[in-house]
Amino acid sequence: MFNTKTILAAVALVAGFALPAMAQEGHSTPPIEKQSWSFAGIFGTYDQNQLQRGFQVFREVCSSCHSARLIAFRNLAEEGGPSFSEEQVKALAAEYEVADPTADGGVRKGVPADRWPSPFATEQDARDANGGALPPDFSVLAKARGVKEEGLWWVLNYFTGYSEGGPDYIHALLNGYHEEAPEGFELPEGKYYNDYFPGHAIGMAPPLQDGQITYEVAEGETEVPLTLQQYSTDVAAFMMWMGEPHLAGRKQTGFVVLLFLIGFAGLMYLTKRRIWQGIEH
Repeated sequence: MFNTKTILAAVALVAGFALPAMAQEGHSTPPIEKQSWSFAGIFGTYDQNQLQRGFQVFREVCSSCHSARLIAFRNLAEEGGPSFSEEQVKALAAEYEVADPTADGGVRKGVPADRWPSPFATEQDARDANGGALPPDFSVLAKARGVKEEGLWWVLNYFTGYSEGGPDYIHALLNGYHEEAPEGFELPEGKYYNDYFPGHAIGMAPPLQDGQITYEVAEGETEVPLTLQQYSTDVAAFMMWMGEPHLAGRKQTGFVVLLFLIGFAGLMYLTKRRIWQGIEH
């Protein structure tokens, strides 16, 4: 079938492809630090001011490449979210044009019921503008990402209610860029080195930097630092809200259900005692 030389040549070829990959894998991923989120824990809720800042980061930076097709303009006025006024949402929607075959010219001004417009007309346009890579949709990205727990520490998540792995990962990713790849790492052309991205070679250039965005500080709110750390925290929180906008309501319902079950269990115990008292066993 195959002679010895052919087999050795095949092994050498496979090893030639495998060695670079193994060398790349030698660059380990540092542990992702858990951040302090207002929505963490069983009683956590979203910080309205933080969500508004996060939306500003998304709108001014992220939305130039990333879509959010599951979010409508009117969602930004919902209670528990950024809670913009209806007038603000109407004015915001009117700043955008949306495709509508029934309108003159096929486009019209946006209204609150419209979905957030995609920055590209087609998927191929998005790939062409990003070197062949398709920027992921932001709608549920914070729920699709997570943090891998080492050992059995993940068991504690059932008691702490930890579900902030996505925002923790996004925050770490945005802060994990390096100007140059570490020694021994072969970075493909057009890629950027990131500590936390799988494989460390990411196609997205560092999107945020200190002083890039001037926040519109809400009335009564204290000044916040204009730093990469702050920007990444705010936009990660906003992305978590997009992925789970009714988080506070879900937690409230769950807490009420737990109280009901505890009370019901107590009632059943008293009923059992009542029925079986005086009966010999």
